[in-house]
Amino acid sequence: MTVRAATPPPLLERPTPPMGGFSVGVVAIEVRRMLRNRRTIVFSLVTPVIFFLLFGLDAAYASERVGHGNVSAFIMISMALYGAVLATTSGGAMVSVERLSGWSRQLRVTPLSPLAYIVIKMLTSLVLGAAAVVVVYGAGILVGKPSMPVGIWVGTALCVWIGSLLFAAFGLFVGYLLPSENVMQVIGFVLMLFSFGGGLFIPLSELSPALRTVAKFTPLYGLNQLVHFPLTGGDFAWSWGANVVVWLAVFVAGATWRFRRDTSRV
Repeated sequence: MTVRAATPPPLLERPTPPMGGFSVGVVAIEVRRMLRNRRTIVFSLVTPVIFFLLFGLDAAYASERVGHGNVSAFIMISMALYGAVLATTSGGAMVSVERLSGWSRQLRVTPLSPLAYIVIKMLTSLVLGAAAVVVVYGAGILVGKPSMPVGIWVGTALCVWIGSLLFAAFGLFVGYLLPSENVMQVIGFVLMLFSFGGGLFIPLSELSPALRTVAKFTPLYGLNQLVHFPLTGGDFAWSWGANVVVWLAVFVAGATWRFRRDTSRV
């Protein structure tokens, strides 16, 4: 009598949830988790305000005009952008802590897609970025030095906040790329280089022609030009937007690639 081996049951395929598992509830949970990291929050909110108070309150800046406002307003926008970039990058880089605890690998057994996870993290970082913009602009209102029309106050604040999404993706990429004990030190140094290269701390006109050419290809150059455009006016360059879109695609692709690789072994 021939004994046949039992046929194993067919494997059940895990259904793919809508939008890869993205949900507002998950975003809310991530926001609460991020707000528990008080050291990162204080550092991201206090540093840009200190820089603005140090460099933006010169009496001559209040009377010197730039486009539709004054130099103090220009510096305030720059420091708000630096704060938002610092905040969103730090928020994204918190993923390095999740890697250390093994949480990111556990997510691989859930239906959450890598792209949906990246989007959730980026939106979470935008909450911290919004706080940075509000704090710097609030300091500008209190000291009374920046001057520009109300519409430009609102427009530049929104541009800074939405544009900082680029660096939320950068923070995720770096957070997956580097170990948790080194990520914040690297981020601080790299963002400082990006800020100088993008013309955030010093005008690009003061750089050599060779450095000005290189600066136009750095991640912060296009975003810096875009957020100041409502104030400065003048000719609009579509290359600014192209700079932002290309770097956003690079950082999102890099973060997605690292997420897949980091969670490939469950």
